[in-house]
Amino acid sequence: MTMTVNTQLRWREKISYGIADMGFNFYWTNVATFLLIFYTDVFGISAAAAASMMFTIKIINAFTDPMIGGLADRTNTRWGKFRPYLIWVPLPLACAAFLTYTTPDLSEDGKIVWAYGTYLAMMVCYTGINIPYNALSGVLSPDPQERSIVNGLRFIFAFAGGTIVTAATPSLVHWLGGGNDKLGWQLTMLVWSGFASVLFVFTFLNTRERVAPPPEQKTNVWQDIHDLSQNRPWVALFFLALIIMITITLRTSSAAYYFKYVVNRPDLMAAFLPAYMLAAAAGASLTPVMTRFVDKKKLMIILMSITAVLSSAFFFVPRDQIWLMFALQIGMGLALGPKSPLAFSMYADTADYNEWRTGRRATAMTFAAATFSQKLGTAIAVAVIGWLFTQLGYVANAAQNAGSQAGIVWLMSFIPAFFALIAVAVMFMYDLDNNKLLQIQKDLEARKS
Repeated sequence: MTMTVNTQLRWREKISYGIADMGFNFYWTNVATFLLIFYTDVFGISAAAAASMMFTIKIINAFTDPMIGGLADRTNTRWGKFRPYLIWVPLPLACAAFLTYTTPDLSEDGKIVWAYGTYLAMMVCYTGINIPYNALSGVLSPDPQERSIVNGLRFIFAFAGGTIVTAATPSLVHWLGGGNDKLGWQLTMLVWSGFASVLFVFTFLNTRERVAPPPEQKTNVWQDIHDLSQNRPWVALFFLALIIMITITLRTSSAAYYFKYVVNRPDLMAAFLPAYMLAAAAGASLTPVMTRFVDKKKLMIILMSITAVLSSAFFFVPRDQIWLMFALQIGMGLALGPKSPLAFSMYADTADYNEWRTGRRATAMTFAAATFSQKLGTAIAVAVIGWLFTQLGYVANAAQNAGSQAGIVWLMSFIPAFFALIAVAVMFMYDLDNNKLLQIQKDLEARKS
């Protein structure tokens, strides 16, 4: 591992790195929160077909992640390995997103084919810029605490972006569409794509890569994958990411249905998810402080345990107790907010561990295989929702039967709580504590010297 002597980053660079994740959430939050209900209630695809399509595309896209990670690790330009993707990919991503939210007048089968093609194109382009961006956090500095700060800032911007999207998207759709939801969704995604592209370019211009693989390193993609499979801390994070994404996606994708069909107040969505995002941003901002006093592994176990308790409590909330719904949602935001910066700083730590153990470094592959598990988790969550809705007789834009309403409530409470408890169990596999990381950094620096 090569590095500059000064591992402390200026705040300008930290903020410049983090702000790009606001742009990513202009895409990601739209997909996670609104795409399923867009397909069922606007484009006119059945819940089963839409969920099946999204599951299939997530699986396909998950397998493209290691390929893009391997490509990024082997990219060499005068701007570095990962930064160039921030200016190469934004335009293709914007075009693919615009087409995904376009609703041509087609037959039922034609709509499904269109959805498959455009959604796959958008997710592959998203991966093509997001994985190099993730890897960039691992090469800005070799200092684990600096990585925690960088990722903490990153997810403050991410949650801010999610807050803006969930709060503004319904109004933008109505305003830009003038009552035509199909046109409104298309133009709204064009607006978000434009803002995101500007942020990506800003990050490219104001960051620098400082950590590189050993100059003599010569490996192939299969060697990188084999190294990761033998990296126990990374394996633990792989399953952790999968399970946490199931937990989060179940709740975010079900929330629109919950307020539309259970509470009968769809207007509350404009405040419910932003309340979570703001709380999560507050939680993320506290991450660097908490990691100074609590080991990352212990902190993750505590946070996921709290999430399980609060999610279970949601089952018992009466439909007219809006304040209690928001209180629990804010509590879960505070608990889950530190999860993302924790996990991504831990991924960078496992890249150091891999180099320490094998003498080889594959930063982008480390993050790519991690996003593989996140997408797989999202796919599983969407499949669970689609399967449950089909079994319980969900009918779009109609009053739901008692079974369908009960299923929606379970998707907001006990089911994600169950997965949160599994995440707690998985964290006991992770064995990189602060003392071991300090020794790894000392050993790597000694090798360089």
